[in-house]
Amino acid sequence: MRSVLICEDDPEVRDRLATVLATLGGGSRINGCGTASSEVLAHYNARTVDLVLLGTHPGQRAGLITLRALLTAHPDANVLMFGAPDDTHAIAATVALGARGYLRWDAARPSLVATLAHALTAPTTLRTAPATPTKDPSRLSEREHQVLLGMSEGKSNAEIGRALFLTEDTIKTHARRMFRKLRVGDRAEAVAHGFRHSLLT
Repeated sequence: MRSVLICEDDPEVRDRLATVLATLGGGSRINGCGTASSEVLAHYNARTVDLVLLGTHPGQRAGLITLRALLTAHPDANVLMFGAPDDTHAIAATVALGARGYLRWDAARPSLVATLAHALTAPTTLRTAPATPTKDPSRLSEREHQVLLGMSEGKSNAEIGRALFLTEDTIKTHARRMFRKLRVGDRAEAVAHGFRHSLLT
């Protein structure tokens, strides 16, 4: 049985996500709590959790502080953040801190279902270690390589996002990180670099 922990201070939002999750079937067990770090860690430590849905609100740092605390204690935790569609700070921080991705509050129900189903059935997470540089800083993460591959196929950011079940803003964030690592300025340079250095075949 899959276990999902919904961490959100607004009970109505928790209920909406729980309702969507219930439509996926598969015998998922759904638990809810607030976004305080101590509360989330206590719930996470008390059971096996396959997916954490963690809410964040514009102008408030509780969700992001909790994300950092959870991934510090449990680096392999499968966390999907959700929040306002225009909260660019939270979207960027989500990727930088190592969450799976960012789900918009205003996403249509089919998009919610698809994203949550993918998160439950393919629990691969983004992993970054901002405080500890790697030996090869130019090495792309799996997600960054997927974005580069999508670019090489001529897909737009929106099309890459749909294929990976991520928002367009999350794809843009991955693209910016990938550009910095490859030391290129745009998509064309990135794709050319990818072919020259055997990142693409």
